[in-house]
This record gives sequence, C-alpha cells and structure tokens, in this order.
Amino acid sequence: MKEQEAGPNPLAKREGHVPFSQLAAFGSGGIIPIALFNIAGILVGLMGNISLGLSAFWLGVILIIPRLWDALSDPVIGHLSDNTRTRWGRRRPYLLLGGILVGVCFVVMWWIPKGELVHAWFPLESGFQAFQLCYILFALLLFFTACNIFEIPHGALGMEMTTDYHERTRLFSAKSFVGNLFAMSTPWLFVLANMEIFKGAGGNEADGMRYVSLLIAAIVIPLAFWWFFSLREPGFERAARQERTPFWADMKRTTSNKNFIMLTLTVFTLAMGFNFVNLLGSYIPIFYVFGGDKVAGARLLGINGTVWAVTGLLAVFPLNWISPRVGKRNTLIIAISLMCLAQISKIVCYNPAHPYLIVIPTLLLSTGMLFFFTLGASSVGDICDEDEVETRHRSEGSYYSIFWWFIKLGTAFASFVAGVLIVFTAFDETQVTKVDGLQGNVRELRSEVKYWQTNQGLGGGNGQWIAKIRTESSKALAESKEYLRVVKKKYDQMPQKMPQQLSADSAQRNTSLLNALSTTKSTVGELEQLQLVVDSSGPQTRGLEMDAMVKRAIPLTLQTKLEKARMSSFDLLSHLAAKSLRSADSKVHYEELISSIAGVDSRLRDLSTTSSLELLDRELGTVENEIMPLTKQTPHTLLMMRVVEIGLPILLCIFSLFFVLRYSLTEQRCHAIRELLKQRNMERSKEEATTNQPLPV
Repeated sequence: MKEQEAGPNPLAKREGHVPFSQLAAFGSGGIIPIALFNIAGILVGLMGNISLGLSAFWLGVILIIPRLWDALSDPVIGHLSDNTRTRWGRRRPYLLLGGILVGVCFVVMWWIPKGELVHAWFPLESGFQAFQLCYILFALLLFFTACNIFEIPHGALGMEMTTDYHERTRLFSAKSFVGNLFAMSTPWLFVLANMEIFKGAGGNEADGMRYVSLLIAAIVIPLAFWWFFSLREPGFERAARQERTPFWADMKRTTSNKNFIMLTLTVFTLAMGFNFVNLLGSYIPIFYVFGGDKVAGARLLGINGTVWAVTGLLAVFPLNWISPRVGKRNTLIIAISLMCLAQISKIVCYNPAHPYLIVIPTLLLSTGMLFFFTLGASSVGDICDEDEVETRHRSEGSYYSIFWWFIKLGTAFASFVAGVLIVFTAFDETQVTKVDGLQGNVRELRSEVKYWQTNQGLGGGNGQWIAKIRTESSKALAESKEYLRVVKKKYDQMPQKMPQQLSADSAQRNTSLLNALSTTKSTVGELEQLQLVVDSSGPQTRGLEMDAMVKRAIPLTLQTKLEKARMSSFDLLSHLAAKSLRSADSKVHYEELISSIAGVDSRLRDLSTTSSLELLDRELGTVENEIMPLTKQTPHTLLMMRVVEIGLPILLCIFSLFFVLRYSLTEQRCHAIRELLKQRNMERSKEEATTNQPLPV
C-alpha cells in the first residue's frame, strides 16, 4: 500500500535552524534566477520582435539553443561544485565568480551593435537581422552560462545549510521572497527603457535597455562579494572527506531516482506553462487591451508585474503556514489548482474596457507559481537525503543542476513553441518596427523644432547664436551625408529596369528614393555653404545678417529629418498595402490602417521646413497622435494569441498534476529518512571518537 501524505510529525524535533543573517544572505541570491533569468527570457524575445523587427520564430530558436547548451554545462557545473575542495569551501567561489559574470554579461546582452556603419557591413536587411540574431545568441550563451555558474552551487548550498524538512522550505522561501522583491522593479524596466532619458529622442526601448542594464550590473556585482564573504557551508568539513566520484556515476545515480524523475517532469511541464504566460502575456496587454499603444501597454505590464512580485512576497507567508500542516505534496496540488484557476479567469479578465482586471489572474498565478517552485527546490533536498540513505553519498550539485536544467529546458521549449505560434497567428512585427521608425523620425524632427523654438525666445548675443548655428549645422551635415549614403545604397539595390517595366510599388519606391537623393544632395551642399558663412562670421556681424543666417539655418537643420520621416511613412504605407493584398480575411482592418497612414503621409508631404516653428510643432504633434494606432494587429491574430496563452498552460497543468500524484516522497517518509541519517551520523561520531581519527565518508 502506498504511503499517504500526512501532516507534521509531532515527535520530529526542530533542528538545523538557519540564523537570520544566513537566511537573508542566501535569500538575496534569488535576484539572479528569479528576476534576471526571466528578464532575459521575456524581454529579449519581446524587444527583439517588436523593437528590432526580428522574426519571432528565429528568436524562439535562439532562445532554446542556450538550453541545449545547458544540457552539457549544468551537470558539469554541478559535478565540479560537488567535487571542489578549496579553503573557501566548495560552493562560495562559484557564487563570487558567477555573480560578477552575470552583471557583466547582462550589460553585453543589450549592447547590440547598430548604426549606419553596421548597416554598411550588412547592406541587405536579411543579413543585418541575421547578424543581430547571432549577436543575441552569443550574448545569451554567455549570460545563461554565468547564471548557471552562480545558481547551481547556490541552490546546492541551500540544501546543505539545514537538515530540517520544513526549514528547507523556509530557506527557499526566503530566496523566493527576496527574488520577487527585486522582481517588483524588473517589469518596470520596460517602462524605464521607454523613457526618453534612456532611449533618446529618436530611440526605442531596445536603445533604452542599454543604459538600464548598467544600473542592474551596479547592483549585482557588489552583491556577489557579499554572498562570498557572508555565507557559510556547514556541511563542508564532512563533504571534504567525501570521496570524489566520476561524472557519469553521478549522472546515472541522479537520473535513476524515481521520485526525482517525477518531480523534474512536473517542473518541466509547468515551466513551459509559465513561459507561455509570460511571453505571450506581454503581447496581449499591448496589442489587444491597448490596441498597440506600447507606452500604455508597458505601464500596465509594469503595474501587473508589480502585483505579481508583491503577491510573490506575501505568498511566502501562507506557504510556510500551509505546507507544514498538509504536507509538501498536497501543497503542490493546491499550487497547480491555483494556476489552472488563474488561466480560466483570463477568459473574462482580458478586457479592453476594463484593462486592470488583468491583476486577478496575476494574483492567482503568482501565488501558485511561488508555492510550486519554492517547494520544488526544497523537495530536491529531501531527495538528496533519500539518496544518501541508499548510497551513503551526497550530490546536491548534481541533483540541483539537473532539476534547474529541466526548469530552463521547459522555459526555452515553450519560448520556441510560442515563437512558432506568434508566426502562426500572423503577428506582424515588421508593421510594428516600421511604425516605431516613423514615430522616432517624427519625434527627432519635433525635438529639433522645439530646440529652435526655445532658443529663439532666449535672445543672446551674436557670438552665442553663431555657436548654436555652427553646432546644429555640423550635426545636420553629418546626418545628411550619412543618410545620403544610405539612400544611394537602397537606390542601387533597386531592379535596374525601365520605368514601364517596374511594378507600381517599385516605381513609386524608385521615385521616392530619387526625390530623397535629390533633396538630400541639395541639403548637403547648402549646409556646406552655410558652414563657410558661419566660419567667416563673428560677434561683429550685423543684426540683419544674423537674422538672415538664423532664418537660413533652421530649415536646413530640419530638412533631412523631414526626408527620413517621409521615407518611413512611404515604407509603412507600402508594407500595409502589400499585406492587404495577401490577407483577404483582414481586408477591412488593413483598409482602415492604410487610410490612416495615407493621411499621415499626406501631412508629411505637405510640410515645409520654411514654415513657422509654431505651425511645424502643431502639425507634427497631430502626426504623432495619428501614428500611435498604426501598430494595431488583425482581429484573427489577437484571438489566436488569447486562445494559445490561456489554453496551453491549462493543458500542461493537467499533465503536471498527473506526475505530482506519482511522487511518493511523503512527509512521513522524509521524517523516517532523517532519523536514519541522524542515527548513522551518531554511530560514525562514536567510531571516530573511539579511533581518534576522522573516518572517510
């Protein structure tokens, strides 16, 4: 007869209590696997798709490749950690090295090379995107390897810090608590990256994350030194006497443990569900709830993420109350039930009329996830106790590495599937990035208009005005020359045919490029002439001459920015027109978007840089407001996203429930194992006292 899960054993003594200082130091290590690990898995995919215009399918592919690398690196790191013997212990050196590398690699991950120079290396858009994907893949491999170097020894150390069944839950609850405390700020990273102070006037959130990542590194690296100097390894003296074991012997013993297999299968399925919720759940608030408004969507994601993190903080307390009373396995079943209920509630709570209903499934899901993953890590320690009874050997690093690898494999596999499904739902990332490009061009132009508006009202002497004109005209000349090279390269790539042989779209593109070439060449020439005039001028310049110079400089510094906006508008209009021909089911949707962008395009064509600054600012403000809704996706895409995001995690929760019911390491069994180990250690201590020398383990 199978042993049933029971409440706490009243005869079990409370031993192995962890002091608060150690609890805090260990718990703060949750920042890396809980917060930063999820940032890399979610924001890289999200920003790569909607900010850089990279294929969701290929992003999914490169997100799963580091997990395949983990299949090799995780067990090796766990094995090395188990068999390391240094004066600082076998875990702590990895915490220092891993923590520093995580901070450095997190920065490297976001500094994706860009600019016209990089475009010159890869003139074709497909080549440039392939280069970006390769860079992201390389950076992710470095970052996740650094995370592994830290997390696997850190988790193994947590299992060694106490022998108490429920104290382990308390220890890993502290890790979840502090990790979620830090995670309260991580959803707002998307909001911070969208702030102009980080992304610049013409940048997007991918540009903003470059500088936000430096703030993260400034937090993580000092923490690495704290973990190294403050944490202790109470079991190291005994582990140092343990015989080193071959790698494959550790792997064979680990993968043959039935309870460990059931636990890791449960984790694998739920990790996939977790990733579905986070990856696709980032698209739904932006493109369904707010119709493509990334700023409003980012704000809701930030609020929702904060609710998630706060719930994760508070859920630690009921977890530590419920688990000792009903047992770990029954608490795992409660956790899975909460996750199912959260997914079902999304049917009602994804509501554009009431966007903040989204916090309801977040409350349920965060509680269930916190319960599950905290108890999962704690249960690995119980499995290590069971293994020691049978083999007289402890391999926390090997067990925890395989456990953690299954979490990451499930997450990465779901990222790949989600990327495939995003492609299947016909999400148009090209539309989103072209709208971003147009919006960035308009904002840069408007920023320059506001600069001249502000300075015109300040007055100032001739010397100050000459310095301003020299600075702005120099920047405009460099920008115009660079843009001229880009346009010429695009024009040279056009099919070399007679005008009557070109398609209507190609003919229009040809004409637009020729106009941009002509206008930009003229602008370059006039700016060069202006600089000669400025260089020959000085404080003695007469007022009328100064006014004429300013009047000449302002339109010239604006002209190339206006040409960029016009070309971006044409590109977007051309893309939407092509999509409407290929998407008969969404013809009405694309006709509405084409009508809107045609209005924007007409306004930009009618603008003249010689108009008054007040008129230009007003017209550009109107254009900005008209651009915002142009990222709206088709109704079919939005429906399919919700079906996938809600339905697949429910299915995976059902599978995980089946596996957890086959997990037989109940509380009564754990208490019996603990007593056996205690008795064995007492007998060893007596033998050592008799022989007056330590015995090998």
